[in-house]
Amino acid sequence: MQGRKSLVGLLIVAAIGAIIVGSLFAQTDVPMPSTLQGDLRLPSTAKPMQPVHATAAVSEEPPDLRVGAAAVNLRCDEKMVLAGMLGPRYTNEQEGELRAVAVVIEKPGQAKLAIVGCDVLWVPRSLADAAVAEIEKTTGIPPAHVLINASHTHHAPSTAPAHAFGVSPEFCEELRGAIVRAVRQANERLKGGEAGFFFHLAEENTIGGNSRLLLEDGNITWLNPLPEAGGKGKPTGPFDPQLPVLDFSDASGKTRALIYNHSTHTIGTRAGREVRSAGFYGLAAQELEGELGGVVCFLEGASGSTHNITQVPVAECIERLKAAVRDARGKAERRPVTRLAGIRRTFRFRVRHFDDDEEDAEVARYTKKYAPQHSDPIRELFAQQRRQLRDHQGEERETWVQALVIGDVAIVGVPAEYFTSLGVDIKKRSPFRHTYIASLANDWIGYLPDREGHRLGGYQTWTGLHSYAEPGTGERVADEAVYILNELAAMTGAGPSLTDISNSPD
Repeated sequence: MQGRKSLVGLLIVAAIGAIIVGSLFAQTDVPMPSTLQGDLRLPSTAKPMQPVHATAAVSEEPPDLRVGAAAVNLRCDEKMVLAGMLGPRYTNEQEGELRAVAVVIEKPGQAKLAIVGCDVLWVPRSLADAAVAEIEKTTGIPPAHVLINASHTHHAPSTAPAHAFGVSPEFCEELRGAIVRAVRQANERLKGGEAGFFFHLAEENTIGGNSRLLLEDGNITWLNPLPEAGGKGKPTGPFDPQLPVLDFSDASGKTRALIYNHSTHTIGTRAGREVRSAGFYGLAAQELEGELGGVVCFLEGASGSTHNITQVPVAECIERLKAAVRDARGKAERRPVTRLAGIRRTFRFRVRHFDDDEEDAEVARYTKKYAPQHSDPIRELFAQQRRQLRDHQGEERETWVQALVIGDVAIVGVPAEYFTSLGVDIKKRSPFRHTYIASLANDWIGYLPDREGHRLGGYQTWTGLHSYAEPGTGERVADEAVYILNELAAMTGAGPSLTDISNSPD
């Protein structure tokens, strides 16, 4: 495969996560950690848009794809409740843009894929399905070939209720329309959008870590992992540092669209206070566009058990992500794309059964020691959520599991805050050379821990609107994803024949 040639030279806690980035409740006064403080101004070092980017890819092979991309800004106001913490929050300030970013990839005469990244906490199925139906109607792209991902920023208006922050119906409609418009605009830009596919797998291992640390008293860290652990906490799962970069460049080496993926909860703002924000992943994408001249889309990985607990300031996270993407793009190699393909399949699961007293005891065991001033209201908040779920125990529900293939690169869409261990398991079992996870894709069904996570307990396993699927659902999603990947490998000639594949798991 042909490598890139430089033309000019080288020009990078879960709802409430690892570091408290805002108040536990809107009325609770908890100061912003100094490591997350900053201001709303764009960095003075931001580079102007260049007609040809600094590490341009010049290929001797003719482009084998057509690619169109578009970003649509989301309109917000101070009346829209923000998602991501325990209680409702409102603000009239914003840093950067909140966006729906679409990349449409076409193998002429064969197929199209549409990949959409949204700067929101999550995208519920009702909203995603409505957008996908309109996309199919207006562009002809089939639902199985459309993946809609949420970046999981904790600083955007709410699209589905959890804890006590509710939902903004106006913003939901704004997001649905923006997703459709972004895909339509990207599809219209396919004409004249000839491009080659360049890929490199990088790593960024400094901005996040496993945030579920096992403490000596048997608790699992939640609100402030490092201080709670006092240097004695034991990680309960892996951190996935992989940062794949998919760059679609024209014959001159100019980026038409770039997609990158990483697996950390994005909590905190550059301003260090309550503002609407795309978070460090979304802001890095916007600033990279100013350098590369093409549209940049971020996809959130399997980050249900990992957060930005390393106390790297948000502004520095942005710079490290940009550096990692730039470096990966400079090293990316041309990869042939013989086929584009996608499968999206219905997945059934059940709401877990639970004992109310046992659940309350688990919440109390943690909060009485690590959040004593807030223990009673936190316990009541989770009790309220259990009351909402009480009559739904054992109820069967449906969601989606999906995979897309671009040459020898596969992207798996899972509909949850997926534990990193499960994402790594899918990668290891995939028949494709390169496989990456887009969690919070096409739906949101809360956290999906692995069975070991359920055994250990902790916030991500406490029953509530944020976590309600029965134990084992995470592993079943992984099995279904691997089955779909094997099916796609057989279709594209990258794996065993269909006759060698076992039946799809129940």
